Amino acid sequence: LRVGGESLPQVEEFNQPAPARWFDRKKYVTINFWVQRPKDVQVDIQQDKMILCCKNCTDDMIYNELPFFDKVQIHDSRERIYERTIHILLRKVKPDIAWPRLQKDEAKVNLCPSWISVDFDNWRDWENEEDEGKEEYDRYVDMIREMADSNKGEAPDMDDLSDVSAQFCSYVRLRFLSSLLKKTTPFIQQ
Repeated sequence: LRVGGESLPQVEEFNQPAPARWFDRKKYVTINFWVQRPKDVQVDIQQDKMILCCKNCTDDMIYNELPFFDKVQIHDSRERIYERTIHILLRKVKPDIAWPRLQKDEAKVNLCPSWISVDFDNWRDWENEEDEGKEEYDRYVDMIREMADSNKGEAPDMDDLSDVSAQFCSYVRLRFLSSLLKKTTPFIQQ
């Protein structure tokens, strides 16, 4: 197997997989591999699977091979290496279709490797987001209508405003009117 002109070592040479957490979005699937200070990182993203191999801070060899639930766009998928994680962003070939699991084979779900888990902190049920937004909007509109229709009593008495606030309002009105006059005066003189 070759990545960027370099060949990846054989599986037998590796002794442990990196733990990974994943979550699904409309257009992307995100996988975070937890590796302390990764080095010599090689990531091979193919349409139907990915392979990650690297070394961690204690020079342990890390190897993960992961067949995907569905196809991904190779050239629009990315990896980013951080101090404690390797972040993989996979662009789906079929956006707007939820991945119920990360791996392709449903039979293997019960035998899912222990190093894969769902990132519930970032998980969102995005399939119903539009409907939830419409429901929230409808509730808001109903609340506004109810407030407008209900009799809240008489309008509050404004006589208790101080003279200062009344003077300020008069000043603002005068400034506004004078600015309007300045804008319209050249047209009146012609």
